[in-house]
Order: sequence, then C-alpha cells, then structure tokens
Amino acid sequence: MATIIKSEERNFSESPNKIDGFKIFTEQSRVMKGVNPKNLNFDIRLLQPQQCSAPYHFHRFSEELFVILSGSCTLRTPNGFDTVSVGDILFFEMGESGAHQLYNHTDAPCTFLDIRTYIGFDVCEYPDSNKLLIAPSFEIFAKDATLNYFEGEEKIPEKWRNEWK
Repeated sequence: MATIIKSEERNFSESPNKIDGFKIFTEQSRVMKGVNPKNLNFDIRLLQPQQCSAPYHFHRFSEELFVILSGSCTLRTPNGFDTVSVGDILFFEMGESGAHQLYNHTDAPCTFLDIRTYIGFDVCEYPDSNKLLIAPSFEIFAKDATLNYFEGEEKIPEKWRNEWK
C-alpha cells in the first residue's frame, strides 16, 4: 500500500530526552499515519540555529542518507567540516569513515530528510565520548570497558559442581 505524507500535514515535535545544544525536532505525520518501516527507516528533522543533530557518531550496521530540504548547516565528518545546503545529498556508509554530525551555524532552521537502513539492530559508536549505543534497547556503554571473551569464566566448573555429582 502506498502512503502519501503531504507537506501541509507536517507536525514537528521536539525529540525527547535531548540536552541544550542537541535539541532536534522530528516530523510526526509518518507515525500518525501508521507508517512503520521494516528495513528503510526515515524521518524529517528540523534543526534550529546553534543546535547539533546528535553527538558525532557512526553506525556499525546501518547506512544513512540525509537530503537537505531547507536552510543550511555545517557537516562534520572524518574529512573535516563542510557547509551543506538545500538540495545536497549526504551519504554515510557503515563504519568509522561514515561518522557524521550536523550543526546549524546559521540563524534560520535547517530541515532535512533522514533515511537509514535498519536490520533490527545497530551499534553506534561515539568517538568524542568513547561510548557505544546498542539499538534498539538504547543501552549505552563505555567503549574502553572491553573485556576478553573468556574474562570471568575461569571458575565455571565450581559453579556446576553440584550439578555434576
């Protein structure tokens, strides 16, 4: 079934749990129309002046594509900073080379279409803060807390001793 989301139906609301400097608005008509994509997720985002879209990050299992619909902002990638504006298409591949962040350096809102693949899970890495986010549970861990696969498994026979009698 085809679903049409008309531009005049747009209804932006602030994404929850954001802090100053990272306040972004997401258009709600997709959700209100019951559009629930399985593998190709999308949202229209509104980024106000002097706000970042999200912390600088990359996805390990998801590709992302932004299309700038209105306004202008600064894009940060591993290659540095670049100004993007209406009509620009930004593709972010999986892995470190696809790291990205938008910052609205202007005095006008910037609106963009955010399209991303989704296979049921993802791991996002945040190089600035050394965090990992596991999706869809949104559990966040410090990356430097990595352990050896068999860490803590050395005395397993003691835990099974009563079962083996």
